[in-house]
Amino acid sequence: MKERGGRLHRPPFSKFFRPQAAADCCARRSVMLKPREENAMSKRGVETRKEPFKSHFRRYWQLYAMMVLPVFYFILFKYVPMFGNILAFRRYRPAMGPYGTEWARPWYRYFSLFLNDPAFWQAFCNTLILSLLNLLINFPIPILFAILLNEVQAVRFKKLVQTVSYMPRFISTVVVIAILSEMLSPSSGLINTFLQRQFGMSPIYFMNEPQYFRTLYVLTDTWQYTGWTAIIYLAAITGISSDMFEAATIDGATRFQQIIYITLPSILPTIMVMFILNVGRLLSLGFEKVLLMYTPSNSTVSDILDTLVYRTGLANQNYSYATAIGLFSGVIGVILVTSSNYMSRRLTGDSIY
Repeated sequence: MKERGGRLHRPPFSKFFRPQAAADCCARRSVMLKPREENAMSKRGVETRKEPFKSHFRRYWQLYAMMVLPVFYFILFKYVPMFGNILAFRRYRPAMGPYGTEWARPWYRYFSLFLNDPAFWQAFCNTLILSLLNLLINFPIPILFAILLNEVQAVRFKKLVQTVSYMPRFISTVVVIAILSEMLSPSSGLINTFLQRQFGMSPIYFMNEPQYFRTLYVLTDTWQYTGWTAIIYLAAITGISSDMFEAATIDGATRFQQIIYITLPSILPTIMVMFILNVGRLLSLGFEKVLLMYTPSNSTVSDILDTLVYRTGLANQNYSYATAIGLFSGVIGVILVTSSNYMSRRLTGDSIY
């Protein structure tokens, strides 16, 4: 501090505050406040050796018992169906079963078919564009929403906002699209009625026009999943030590500076994990909402890989061709997750494995 005109002048917070220094201070304080039992054990020279698995299992067998059903679920419904990918390499016919048909010749026959199919590349581009738009818009919004919600001091208002933002997650996708169709109806929809009365515009067929499809898809995702995804970031924010905020307040930091220098760096590992998982789903949008919004008029932008697999596999019963497309999407997803995890570990030091 410097003395100016008989008064002490405090320098700006950003000039001397360092988040790492505050974290080190909190770490030293936590070390000083260790339980006396641990100090007593260290004085007696008790060695912390790794407990054998048998004794550990006998002591915590309840936890292992609780894992049986989740593990069984993943094995039965996630890993066993993966054996169905063999259809991509066989000339499958339903009457003969997956293992009763001959192998495709050459083995990459169905892969070469869809790689040379213009419909596949159109669906691939539509999927990539829609996923990137969804990632760029709907990934940062829950982070911002969680930070703003954490700053709300009125408890009742905070609970009300949380409840209202979480509720859309529990509404069925069919109901969401039905509500959207009614609101955008050219004859009786709320939006078209407002545009006609206020601006004298002719009815707009929002659900049929290709230029509105991606906007409507992203906005419905924003409304439905922002509050639900924000729960993860709120949980990460509540795990930040209050000592860091108290030290920053004493040093003269504003709330915005605390968010920039403390909150965001502290929840960065959570942000990176969520980013990696979202990148891995770039080619797996899920076909429910797209299929409900799909019309022949907007098919040039609404036909994605999942709808292509549905149409060729179930509608046209070309199971081997559809399986090859699905396997290709899965392999690309694994590559995206691995590469994004590697980049995250190199740039920030945080990764999922």
